[in-house]
Amino acid sequence: MASQPAYDRSHVELALEISIQIGLAILLAAACLLVLRPFVPLITWGAIIAIAAYPRFQKLRQVLGDRRVLSAILFTVVLLAVVIVPTVLLTGTLVEGIHTISVRLKAGSLVIPEPPASVETWPVIGGPLKSVWGLASKDLTAAIRSFAPQIKAVVPELFTASAGVGLTLLQFALAIVVSGVLLANAEPLYEVTCSLANRLFGEKGPEFQQLIGATIRSVTTGILGVALIQSVLAGIGFLVAGLPGAGLWTVIFLIAAVLQVSVIVLIPAVVYMFAISSVTKAVIFLVWCLIVALIDNVLKPLLLGRGVAVPIAVVFVGAIGGFVAVGIIGLFIGAIVLSVGYKLFLAWLDRSPSVHEEA
Repeated sequence: MASQPAYDRSHVELALEISIQIGLAILLAAACLLVLRPFVPLITWGAIIAIAAYPRFQKLRQVLGDRRVLSAILFTVVLLAVVIVPTVLLTGTLVEGIHTISVRLKAGSLVIPEPPASVETWPVIGGPLKSVWGLASKDLTAAIRSFAPQIKAVVPELFTASAGVGLTLLQFALAIVVSGVLLANAEPLYEVTCSLANRLFGEKGPEFQQLIGATIRSVTTGILGVALIQSVLAGIGFLVAGLPGAGLWTVIFLIAAVLQVSVIVLIPAVVYMFAISSVTKAVIFLVWCLIVALIDNVLKPLLLGRGVAVPIAVVFVGAIGGFVAVGIIGLFIGAIVLSVGYKLFLAWLDRSPSVHEEA
């Protein structure tokens, strides 16, 4: 009986020591996350780019004689050029368009055509739109004055949105650099991910690891890749048609394409072209917009069929949630992260993850 208190004290001391160790581990992990928090979206997006591009990187590495660092540098430069060159071109058209409109507005040479008679028959917005459009066609200065309070309220938000777009482009560029660093160290990082997957999922670790990679490649190529292709084609159409602010239209279209609602952006562009251009030019632009809108029906089965299919609803919710949580870059990160979580959850439910690696 005398040994019982000592036995109880040893258990209490052991439990106290374990609790202190767990508490310190949690505190250290929280401190690390707090320090890394500003870089989490950047690192996440860089890792996503690296995982999605790894098969192509391997082919480039073979072409360059297995020169790992040189391949990573060249790959990074090419991706940066793909992001920066179109951005500079579209920004130039946007600035030029704004400058042209402001000059013509000051000179009084900016003419707004009268609204077609059919505008009034449009549901809900037909009447108000015809009234505003008609006023602008007769006296543009008076129309602008009538909306002066609204314009003053919107201008700061436009500047904030512009700054946000610029910051997002900078994040994209930095994420590409991060992906290049990750690709240059692909082998040791792969070993780390293998160990982590085995630690988390046990004997199913390799299967779940392949499932994560296949899902990231599938969503990146089949959803974001198609959205990017559509945006490039739409931007070309906007530039050729002479749509004012083609760069801004293209950015808005890209966001809508990620959300799977790109048609909403094309409709006002087509209406504008029919209002200011000849019928022939407007019809050609309409046909081009139809091609852009329908091309995803051809590309998505081809690209998604090479990976793990994810419901569009999951992509949509992930993109919206990512945008609310992180900003514009969250449109892309959120869609991929939620898709990975969705596939892992399904695989965990049936304990038999189905993996179809990209060719």
